[in-house]
Amino acid sequence: MSEEDFSLLVEDDNIQEELYEHFNFKVDKGQQMLRIDKFLMGRIENVTRNKLQNAIRAASVLVNDAVVKSNYRVKPLDEIRIVLSTPPREVEIIPQEIPLEIMYEDEEIIVVNKAAGMVVHPGYNNYDGTLINALCYHLSKEYLNEIQIPYLVHRIDKDTSGVLLIAKTEFAQSKLALQFFNHSIERKYIALAWGNFVEDTGTVEGHIGRSLKDRRVMSVFPNGEYGKSAITHYKVLERFGYVSTIECQLETGRTHQIRAHMRHIGHALFNDATYGGDRALKGTTFTKYKQFVDNCFNIIPRQALHAKSLGFIHPRTNEYIFFDSDLPDDMTQVIKKWREYSIHQNLENLQD
Repeated sequence: MSEEDFSLLVEDDNIQEELYEHFNFKVDKGQQMLRIDKFLMGRIENVTRNKLQNAIRAASVLVNDAVVKSNYRVKPLDEIRIVLSTPPREVEIIPQEIPLEIMYEDEEIIVVNKAAGMVVHPGYNNYDGTLINALCYHLSKEYLNEIQIPYLVHRIDKDTSGVLLIAKTEFAQSKLALQFFNHSIERKYIALAWGNFVEDTGTVEGHIGRSLKDRRVMSVFPNGEYGKSAITHYKVLERFGYVSTIECQLETGRTHQIRAHMRHIGHALFNDATYGGDRALKGTTFTKYKQFVDNCFNIIPRQALHAKSLGFIHPRTNEYIFFDSDLPDDMTQVIKKWREYSIHQNLENLQD
């Protein structure tokens, strides 16, 4: 089965962490001179003129590798590149009063520290109780109860905690989408992974796409035969013998990228049920060890992954801003338990 055939079976096959699309056009030889927004309206489906104009203002439209203004008129053989933000599938969004940890807010953006267990956007089986429902309620107070839908520029998984950036205007969404496309957004994650890494640092490269056997899982295709390119850099922060605390920095933002890449190299994330990390992958067969691992699973009943920091250029001021978050209590507790267990094991080995 080809990837195109398989994608027809999967409604959300193109969902990814980063919400943008990239288009390339070469103008025909016989094309009459036409304003670029009108030209693109005829080439891109379901796009509004306002969205295109925001993309042009955000420098997301290039003609012959140069930024143009909205009054530019296309000429024969022009080469046009455009990056457009792509909103999630439209669903009815009901404002809901749900507590949020807002790290920063101004007229253009909101930065939140998302709790584990919260879905980012309404969708199948999660029609309410999401981050977007909560933000709609928050924004309705600012806009005197008029419903305002925030603009997503990226996502993190339901059971991943951490820093998330949301645009409040379509202009901000366009400028941030371009930064994600250019890989200029700085994102770092902290994870607890099974195993003792051979190297202190490394890079995982391999296309990521839906598994051809299980649509719930993302697979790595190192030869690039399916999926989209994905690059994850990692650094070992602390070693506990059977597990390691690592920092991951993303160049790309594919669905489940860190989780899929770590499993691919034999280091599934701790208690990641989707990718096989919810059982003791390393360690002894002693009953006490199994009980210790199960106790850790009970403390963090999710994959041990936290989006710790995010740095980007502010869409309006053009200043670089950076946000960093503390590890949530469940990860802090589990890392502490593994640290103590590792020290205890080392002491026993010295006594032997």
